[in-house]
Amino acid sequence: MHDFSTGMKVKILFLAFFTVLMVSCKSSYNEVLKTTDFDYKYEAAKEYFAGGSYNKCSQLLEDMVMLLKGTDKAEESLFMLGMCYFNMRDYETATLYLDRYYKTYSKGVYTEQARFFSGKASYMQSPDVRLDQSPTHTAINTLLEFLDFYPYSGHRDEVLTMLEELRNRLAEKEYQSAKLYYNLGSYTGNCVNGGSNYEACIITAENTLKTYPYTIHREDIMMMILRARYRLANKSVQAKKEDRYRETIDEYFGFKNEFPNSKYIREADKIYKYSVARNPVKDKDIN
Repeated sequence: MHDFSTGMKVKILFLAFFTVLMVSCKSSYNEVLKTTDFDYKYEAAKEYFAGGSYNKCSQLLEDMVMLLKGTDKAEESLFMLGMCYFNMRDYETATLYLDRYYKTYSKGVYTEQARFFSGKASYMQSPDVRLDQSPTHTAINTLLEFLDFYPYSGHRDEVLTMLEELRNRLAEKEYQSAKLYYNLGSYTGNCVNGGSNYEACIITAENTLKTYPYTIHREDIMMMILRARYRLANKSVQAKKEDRYRETIDEYFGFKNEFPNSKYIREADKIYKYSVARNPVKDKDIN
């Protein structure tokens, strides 16, 4: 019984101490917010930043960053504020402050870091491929600009990786557009200016490969072009069939030369066989 009571007393004392400590910390932060001693407030902001309390740090700096303009703390405070928002994953606000930093301090102490994290913040804002990709283009331009300024930066490899991912995202967007045309097939309701969905698929897919030649979707896109050419030949009027089957055969050789061990090679071989024979067949006979 004695041991139990002693243990309970220890727990109660610990909880009481912890509660007082938390209240003290809260009170301390409120005092920092209200103080007019900007040197003290700034040092507190730096301590919060170092401790990972980015929300508290940002609140303090938001109040001071304009007041510190022109002082020896102006440059550091602006960069630190941008990094607070970056670490809080508020990438839009982070970009705002980091951009302001390197435009204000083109040769500042943190300029390289500001440009890098501004580019990374833009990268983090790149949306799903189903959405408008304007932010992705912005991110690519920002990262390319970083490499122009710092071609030998220690961040170079990470920047190149981000650029590759962003370009693949744009290629994926175009690939999905081409696939949509292919899936629409013979439907003509969307072809208000003539032409066909298969032609639109081929043009969109070929443009994707020209713009993003190293995309991870290259094999899939080339196979889709081969399929679309074969379907287009099948659906063509007699006067155009000969040329379009020949184009399909040429497409086949281009595909097989580049991907001789493709997962699609059996299907590609069948398309070639039927194109040589000028023999239209149903999809189920090829796949």
